[in-house]
Amino acid sequence: MSVRADFDRLMVPTYAPAPFVLVRAEGSRVWDSEGRERIDYTGGIAVNVLGHCHPVLVETLRMQAGEIWHVSNAYTNEPALRLARRLTDATFAERVFFCNSGAEANEAAFKLARRVAFDRDGEGRYEIVAAHGSFHGRSLFTVSVGGQPKYSEGFGPAIDGIRHVPFNDLDALRAAVSGSTCAVVLEPVQGEGGVIPADLEYLQGARDICNEHGALLIFDEVQTGVGRVGELYAYQHYGVTPDILTSAKGLGGGFPIGAMLTRADIGVHFPPGTHGTTNGGNPLACSVADAVLSVVDSDEVRRGVIRRRAAFVDQLDALAIKHGVFGPARGLGLLIGCPLHDNWKGLAKVIVTAAAEEGVLLLQAGPDVLRFAPSLVIDPQDIDEGLRRLDRALSKISEARA
Repeated sequence: MSVRADFDRLMVPTYAPAPFVLVRAEGSRVWDSEGRERIDYTGGIAVNVLGHCHPVLVETLRMQAGEIWHVSNAYTNEPALRLARRLTDATFAERVFFCNSGAEANEAAFKLARRVAFDRDGEGRYEIVAAHGSFHGRSLFTVSVGGQPKYSEGFGPAIDGIRHVPFNDLDALRAAVSGSTCAVVLEPVQGEGGVIPADLEYLQGARDICNEHGALLIFDEVQTGVGRVGELYAYQHYGVTPDILTSAKGLGGGFPIGAMLTRADIGVHFPPGTHGTTNGGNPLACSVADAVLSVVDSDEVRRGVIRRRAAFVDQLDALAIKHGVFGPARGLGLLIGCPLHDNWKGLAKVIVTAAAEEGVLLLQAGPDVLRFAPSLVIDPQDIDEGLRRLDRALSKISEARA
């Protein structure tokens, strides 16, 4: 049996995982190698939109595994075409590029934006404007576009032609965009940056600014997509349509897949040979993602997200008043953040660790915000029980600091 110490002995230390090893999961509950059960509010970082081992996904993967796994993009396959059709039917998009992760989807989006500008206007138009606090992936290009220097420091010069402006500051965005700008990229809700929703007027203004300057508007919906905010994608919640949208995380419900969605007149600028991927669009991932969307893209799930959010927020706000550790919950749908009060700032990891000891798994969004991204179909009893466990954890931490 593997133990936690094996990680330190065998793995490159890019992560510092919890001191237990998870071995089994079902719904919104997980069990470690010692048999201890915990309620999961992390959703694999907004990935497991249908929880763990959802029967529809398990059966879909089992069936596809007996048919065809991988053929490369020298050939096409039916699950990829079926998923592309479902995505284009459900969104503004007319063309889809499949890959394996959110970083790859964003990499494709940024490359495509520069290629469109090059084809239309020549070499001088390549600047990308992004927001401080944003997160777009871990490749060199995506960490350069991301607005958190801690992720790009120490890897040599950042990619040229990227400007950052304060999030939700329309005047700053307007001042930064020019005839040299090929794209503006925004998260409708900044996830890693603290679970901060964009103002409607901000996204509407960004759309207008891009139209005025002939720049593309890219929405990074890696974390907000696939039902997370109550609509299939957050742009539909806001009523502001981008030119390019990126999706991953929840798209596969736990199976790795990413997608870049765009219009036909933009997609045509990626002809054969300009971009690619070996495993992207493989039948296993696409069949599972198609099954995810068949469940998530329904009125039942949308209504359920709104009800479950209300249950979380009501109880979290009560805990905020009771313990004085964090402020009122924010975010959209089941992407929820609780910002720590000043005297608790920097202690998000401490709270996450204490909560795990009490039997509930949480996330942090930086050192100052607790983040919740549970299954979209989490059992209401798991909401109540998990928050009772968080209550106990907060009481113990508060007593220890008294």
